[in-house]
Amino acid sequence: MNKRPLILIVEDERRMRELIADYLEEEGFDIRQAANGYEAMDQVRSSPPDLVVLDLMMPGMDGYEVCKQIRHHCQAIVIMLTAKSEEEDKLLGYELGADDYVTKPFSPKVLIAKIKAFLNRWTAQDDSGMTAHASDLEIDEQAHEVRLRGTLLELSPKEYDLLLFFVQRPNVVLTRDVLLDRVWGMDYFGDVRTVDTHIKRLRKKLGTTADCIQTVRGNGYKYQDKR
Repeated sequence: MNKRPLILIVEDERRMRELIADYLEEEGFDIRQAANGYEAMDQVRSSPPDLVVLDLMMPGMDGYEVCKQIRHHCQAIVIMLTAKSEEEDKLLGYELGADDYVTKPFSPKVLIAKIKAFLNRWTAQDDSGMTAHASDLEIDEQAHEVRLRGTLLELSPKEYDLLLFFVQRPNVVLTRDVLLDRVWGMDYFGDVRTVDTHIKRLRKKLGTTADCIQTVRGNGYKYQDKR
């Protein structure tokens, strides 16, 4: 990446927000801060960030709504901060486009490690450039873009990673556990239903080509090239 990644911290607790900002600034990131959802969206519209650290429980516009709106404006990585650990709360966040969760209380060092891991995966360049994997789909691995019949798809970073992982392994049955380990990472301890949630969202965006990701009952999923 030619420029330093821009990270937006959205947290209504000032001390927490500034603590996270201090750690990230020490790591060399450009930082913006927002005390609520409305400030966050003003920041997103004026200067789209590369990654958003987003508190879930905020007055006014909560983290769910902010995440939903972010997905209409940019493809930033979204890591939610939450005091909630209930599975259904996290699944809703994933439905709306969150890439990961960190549950309070948390170690700032763990949060920084997650942020670095996401940004490293997202910004790593591939020399293969534009690669057509199917008659209707093209994936630009340098720009991290997917086009369907020439139209750019608005995919979240995790949706992009998931689709790329599939198309690089055509006709291979991939279990949910394998997808969690390879796409989300070995340190991810979420429920396997997270995979189902992301695939459901991805299929919706793929439209008439959605059947290229096939469900293998009792096993997982596989990508079948339709060319």
